[in-house]
Parts: sequence; C-alpha cells; structure tokens
Amino acid sequence: MGEYQHSIDPKGRLFIPARFREGLGDSFIATRGLDHCLFLYPRGEWERIEKKLKEIPFTRADARAFIRLFFSGACECEIDRQGRSLLPASLREFARIIRDVVVIGVSNRVEVWAKEEWVRYREQAENIYEQVAESIDELGL
Repeated sequence: MGEYQHSIDPKGRLFIPARFREGLGDSFIATRGLDHCLFLYPRGEWERIEKKLKEIPFTRADARAFIRLFFSGACECEIDRQGRSLLPASLREFARIIRDVVVIGVSNRVEVWAKEEWVRYREQAENIYEQVAESIDELGL
C-alpha cells in the first residue's frame, strides 16, 4: 500500500521505498504493466502468475500476444545496499519514465509510473471512482 514520489538517477536506478523492499525481497521481477506503468513482483508472486498464465490456451491469439509481451519484457532486478534498483532502459521507455516517478503499492505488486502518466491516470480514474465502487458493490467494501 502507499504512494511515494522519487526520481530515477542518471544511471537508471530507482530508489525502492523501504516498505516495498520488505515485500519485494533482495531481487524481484519487473515487467511491462498495464496503462503504461511497470509491474514489480516478488519472486513467489511471479511464480504464481507464471503458473496461471501457462494454463491459458496458446491457441488464442490475444492470449499469445499478452503472454509474449508480458514475459519478453520481464527481467530480474536486484536491490543494492542503498535501496536502489536498476530499471532496464527498455522498461523505462515503455513506461515513458524519464526522471520523476511515482511508486505505488497495489495488493500483490508494486507499480512504477512516470509522474505525468500517474497524474493523468489518477485524474481520469477519480472521475469514475464512485461509479466503479457502486458497480462492484457485491464485493462488500
């Protein structure tokens, strides 16, 4: 849980907030997320997702496309002694990350957003937040 603002250093390293380092461990998997953000998964969660994705029939073109992009963008990242992790250039480019980022906790993963993309997304989502809450009322929130 939570939202933190940070900057990518000139070498492409991101400071991972301590709260998220605990959950991610010393190394984690980073990949392309949805809505132009990055998904960071602890190793155990990644293995669970990988197992589920293997069950999807590869005869479906949409499933093949998603799985190819999801896995081809994935890489193992390590956290250094200063709490930083190098995000590959290809993932930074995908997420439109240049310097300022927002790091958020979302249930089973951490998401990394270019600050401008997060602000844009959040403004759009806030406009429909209550409508969506009403439509998922059966969750008993």
